[in-house]
Amino acid sequence: MPLKKDISNVTPFTQNEHSGPREQGLDVNGHGNESETLDMVIVGAGFAGVYLLHQLRKRGFKAKIVEAGSDLGGIWYWNRYPGARVDSQYPVYALSIPEVYRDWTWSSHYPDHAELREYFEHIENVLHVKKDCVFNAKVVAADWDDTTCLWTIKTETGQTFKTKFWTACTGFAAKRYFPDWEGLDDYKGVIHHSSFWPKEGVNVKGKRVAVIGTGATGVQITQEWCREIGEDGHLEMWQRTPNFACAMNQVYMTKDEQEKIRDSLAERFADRNNYYNGFLYQWRDNLTHDHDAKEREDFYWTLWKLGGFRFLMNNYYDMTRENTANQKAYDFWRDRVRDRVKDERKAELLAPTERPHLFGGKRLSLEQDFYDHFNKPNVDVVDVRNNPIKKFVSDGIIQEDGTYHKLDIIALATGFDSITGGLKDMKITGVDGDILAEKWAQGTWTYLGMTTAKFPNFFFTYGPQAPTAFSNGPSCIEIQGDWITEVLSDLREQGKKKMDADRKAEEDWRALVFELINDTPRGKVDSWYNGANIPGKPREHLNYAGGIPRYKKTLEQVRKDGFEGFTLS
Repeated sequence: MPLKKDISNVTPFTQNEHSGPREQGLDVNGHGNESETLDMVIVGAGFAGVYLLHQLRKRGFKAKIVEAGSDLGGIWYWNRYPGARVDSQYPVYALSIPEVYRDWTWSSHYPDHAELREYFEHIENVLHVKKDCVFNAKVVAADWDDTTCLWTIKTETGQTFKTKFWTACTGFAAKRYFPDWEGLDDYKGVIHHSSFWPKEGVNVKGKRVAVIGTGATGVQITQEWCREIGEDGHLEMWQRTPNFACAMNQVYMTKDEQEKIRDSLAERFADRNNYYNGFLYQWRDNLTHDHDAKEREDFYWTLWKLGGFRFLMNNYYDMTRENTANQKAYDFWRDRVRDRVKDERKAELLAPTERPHLFGGKRLSLEQDFYDHFNKPNVDVVDVRNNPIKKFVSDGIIQEDGTYHKLDIIALATGFDSITGGLKDMKITGVDGDILAEKWAQGTWTYLGMTTAKFPNFFFTYGPQAPTAFSNGPSCIEIQGDWITEVLSDLREQGKKKMDADRKAEEDWRALVFELINDTPRGKVDSWYNGANIPGKPREHLNYAGGIPRYKKTLEQVRKDGFEGFTLS
């Protein structure tokens, strides 16, 4: 079914979906007692929500998850587009809960979306999460009562929940972005945004198809569809900015191989907290010019063959800190792509001779055979930087210079109003009637990347001004989930009902976030990391660049110092 303009702002987390298993959880028909006062409402049933619920249960807190979808999985419930898979290398992209990992094995270092949904089925089998879940219920509002020190959480289905605390575990990609193209409603072909892909898939064999967008999602869909269109099909990847995609070098694993390291998994999970990005590696101590040209080339090749994000995250210390070092890395990457793409025009678009921006300034993707497909005569790159989309018509797209593209199917990989969009999409009302979206309209203010002043007893995970998009997801959310659990335990022990961040604390935190990133590529290049992909959105640094170890230490110190930066009452 074509995606029409009147739902262009609907996102995975603003959709109700009534298919799928509900019988084990609470559903829209209201099983459970809504008048009960909970200790915690968790919005979102992905990695963060499931982990937090598990930790709170162990401490005896009454908590429920409220989820817009009809099953567990969070982003992996919604991510069904062709080629969707993780890009954090085994074993870090998983929960460190022994009951979960001791009886689970992965098929590869980078499992796909279907296997992630199987993983969440396994989580349910061992943790029985669904008995404390409310599915098919999108949270639209949350209201704070300063007299009772309670939140009222409201869903679009009319349910309400009274709770002492609540946590938004909606992730950083909770509101999709849809450019306001002329004539979109006139297009009669098939069009789907990557974030709300039909479960039955889309048959592209023999069709004229387009993928609009070249972020990680665009690379994955393009790569997969190039295998599916057949000789009679035609694919165009519409590109504004080239993706500096690196080789994934997928590795498939047997159960026996995983059994051999199972006893060391606890140590490996804990070790994530010792590395900047929450992976099991980080930058090297040596500098680019410590090596001569031959030694440097050999080192680059070593990283390239290891695959994954090694070429970005495991490179010389100065690769993301000094321009000449960054250029050397870009030159190597560019030459590897040009070794594979034989058509000079396509090669120049995909891997420009002149570096278009600092290497690592935008999010890299991982690819398997992405670049090789552009050697096919029926796979092309459409440059929309120099020749933008003018309008959609009934059977295709017209560019500014009048070039017409007849298209049967379009995949929109246009990304998200990332980091803050999902939080601002809910009407969250705090002290004195303050509304979060209004407070953050001109800039984002948080303390510790988890709280914001005048919105007491409200937390958010994997969100603004935390390590978030600069880290492996589970590494970040487990640190945050543990801290939130400890906070609730401490407040219960101290007999405190209210915890609110101080304005000065969030001002200082924002200043720190800006200070830590200013001299890095990510601090100098426009991208969704800083809101540059959304027209009218404030340009600001939205991710904490201090790294996982420093972030964890900071959280621990705040708690040790009696919650400095907060007012407790």
